[in-house]
Amino acid sequence: MPNSPDDATPIPSDIADMSFEDALNALEDIVKNLESGQVSLEESIATYTRGTQLRQHCDNKLKNASARIEKITKTQNGALGTVDLDAG
Repeated sequence: MPNSPDDATPIPSDIADMSFEDALNALEDIVKNLESGQVSLEESIATYTRGTQLRQHCDNKLKNASARIEKITKTQNGALGTVDLDAG
């Protein structure tokens, strides 16, 4: 099962295959479900665990996207190029 080296909970393949948006929507559904108070203790624990895995997946997706963000710049001679967003 894919997971980030600094995460304690393995991320199941069904979550790892989700887009960021799908994982975020699933996480929002879990929060609503837990806040409703209509689930048993055992179901709450399983749901919380899945929520933790979804959060880790979203964090990983954001970290990966952040590492790839670049901005387009114009060089002194007028040519276009890219630099890391944090580089200036």
